[in-house]
Amino acid sequence: MASSANPISVLCIIGSCISLQLGSALAVKLFDDGGTWGTSAVRLLVAAVVLLAITRPRVREWNRQQWAGVLGLGLSLGLMNGFFYAGIDLVPLGPAVTIEFLGPLLLAAFLSRSVRDGICVVLAMTGMALLGLDAFNGNPLNPLGVAFLLGAALFWAIYILANKNAGALVPGQGGLAVAFVVGGVAMLPMGAGGAWNLVSSTDTLWFAIGTGILGSLVPYSLELIALRGLAPNVFSILISLEPVFAAFFGWLLLAQNISTLKLVAIGVVIAASVVQTVGTGGSGANGAPRSKLKKLQDVGRKVVPRRRQ
Repeated sequence: MASSANPISVLCIIGSCISLQLGSALAVKLFDDGGTWGTSAVRLLVAAVVLLAITRPRVREWNRQQWAGVLGLGLSLGLMNGFFYAGIDLVPLGPAVTIEFLGPLLLAAFLSRSVRDGICVVLAMTGMALLGLDAFNGNPLNPLGVAFLLGAALFWAIYILANKNAGALVPGQGGLAVAFVVGGVAMLPMGAGGAWNLVSSTDTLWFAIGTGILGSLVPYSLELIALRGLAPNVFSILISLEPVFAAFFGWLLLAQNISTLKLVAIGVVIAASVVQTVGTGGSGANGAPRSKLKKLQDVGRKVVPRRRQ
């Protein structure tokens, strides 16, 4: 795998970040009609229909272990998206993505201990502390929304591990396509009424389809292209731009103003991601050989087909 970024790969990652966060910002506009859980269900099921048509997975040939892996992936995917949408209904998009980013960041730190990992954890916790401090300066974050986003962060970390397992068991993208179905169906008990509201109206249905394409199909496709020319550490650094784009589209499309302190908090969490991933091409920050960083690199590779959002 390439050790540096080529221009096409960089543009693909930036395009992925823009598409993903634009899709999330547009999804907020569906919450009044579909609710957060209904919107999440429709988005996942839209992505499922498109990806199933492309991959046509041979599910009849899967064994019990493969089905278990895909079901685990689908449930974690659905809960990650559901909790994230519930969170961004109450918390501005920029801080919301920053909080959710703690999931994979702390998971990577847990799987590969080093001086660098300790630094990244301190930075991440500093970012969270700044978000908390901002609550005492007249810019509070909704506590329930923060709780939903911490749930999304937890399920993002679980999703990374589930994706690693399912990816090893089921080749290609067929497992992901079925996982979309599982995740979408799992959201229906909490969002069936809202999902029906979205699909029963032509206006909201087309809007929901566009959100599913922007939030799932386009980002996944661009990331698959990008990874052919990116090392995992470079990918992880570039993908940490997501909170920046989230804050931008929250401001542009949702009129969500973000205080200076929240912007600093976002920057600190991005810095934590950079510190966590930079330098993995050789030895760790404490001089650890490449073999000791294998788990972290594996996690970095599996962060790719995320989302969350």
